[in-house]
Amino acid sequence: MGFEARIFNPARLTLFPQPRRQALMSTPDSPVVLQVLPRLVTGGVERGTIEITRALAEAGWRPLVVSAGGPMVHQVGRAGGEHVTLPVHAKDPVTMHFNVNRLRRVIAQKKVALVHARSRAPALSAVVAARRQGVPFMTTFHGTYNLGPFGLKKPYNAVMTKGRLVIAISEFIKRHILETYQVPEARLRVVHRGVDPTLFDPEAVSPGRMIRLAQRWRLPDGARVVMLPGRLTRWKGQAVLIRALAKLARPEVHCLLVGSDQGRSAYTRELEKLAAEAGLGDRVHIIQDCDDLPAAYMLTDVVVSASTDPEAFGRVVVEGQAMGRPVIAPDHGAAPELVRPGETGWLTPPGDPEALAERLATALDLSTERRHEMARAAIEHARTHFDSALMAARTLDVYREVLAAGPTPR
Repeated sequence: MGFEARIFNPARLTLFPQPRRQALMSTPDSPVVLQVLPRLVTGGVERGTIEITRALAEAGWRPLVVSAGGPMVHQVGRAGGEHVTLPVHAKDPVTMHFNVNRLRRVIAQKKVALVHARSRAPALSAVVAARRQGVPFMTTFHGTYNLGPFGLKKPYNAVMTKGRLVIAISEFIKRHILETYQVPEARLRVVHRGVDPTLFDPEAVSPGRMIRLAQRWRLPDGARVVMLPGRLTRWKGQAVLIRALAKLARPEVHCLLVGSDQGRSAYTRELEKLAAEAGLGDRVHIIQDCDDLPAAYMLTDVVVSASTDPEAFGRVVVEGQAMGRPVIAPDHGAAPELVRPGETGWLTPPGDPEALAERLATALDLSTERRHEMARAAIEHARTHFDSALMAARTLDVYREVLAAGPTPR
């Protein structure tokens, strides 16, 4: 499919209008909710924190965020919240010990009604501070944390199960918590992560934005584009995709690997070498920095997630569907919860380049009519089940449950 064809916007043909955002009801006392996380740099935890900050402010509650800082701090203020900088990212016992009293002072001074921890190191201090101040404590379990040799890290990880209630970001994570930490199921709440449909909206992306990226990345007219968004790290499966493209053997196909290596340049060089050895050196584009991901999705014929380790959620899979793109994801982790095989995309065995190549061929050979059908189904699926407003509403429901239950027992 050439560039002109990709400007076609399947959303304009859908019969599924974007749902109205659910109104969040204010409470009479406007409770202060404190979210604590290591840093505000980038990633799903950080984006979720900002989204919940905005939802709390819109609901008339008072959002407060504690972290060690970072480039996303200004977004807390823009979302209607307040940020307090503390070294809660630290993992050394001395700093974590002092963080208990630092957090206690914040809880007391800001009259915090609920503490919500989103990561292990800050949670270890926050749970003690919350209990000593008589304030309810809860967590969000964001991943399958490494247990370490002989399970030595299991007690460290287990702090994420110590809240009155625990949010699991997928059914996969819920099963992991039940099997690994034996938490009573009654204390678990599944709240899928969401994407902002006003940002990830095909109709909102102008042809000019797509042209700018195509020129910057030197994509030839008529190229078919396969994209894998995600930071450059081995388990994200960029090498699996390169090997699949070598098996696909279609010279018109270009690949975009969009994500930062975060200073791990050795892996970037390894991918460049792998692409060159496969004869794909001029068709695999490693994009360290993309300032317009929605436009990148619109340039793309197929969105791929190739993670070799199970993803706790997999936001890329939902973003691709929200943009009306067929997606291919590995058949493990949370991906089976996100994709409707044959309707919005496909699942493949993890780490299998040959199976991935077969699915790429299927996706690239879709007829125009079939591509439009899948686009409509994908957009409806993403907007119905993974809207960020739905995530926010469900999270605030959990907050209400925790507040009603009272302080976390010692």
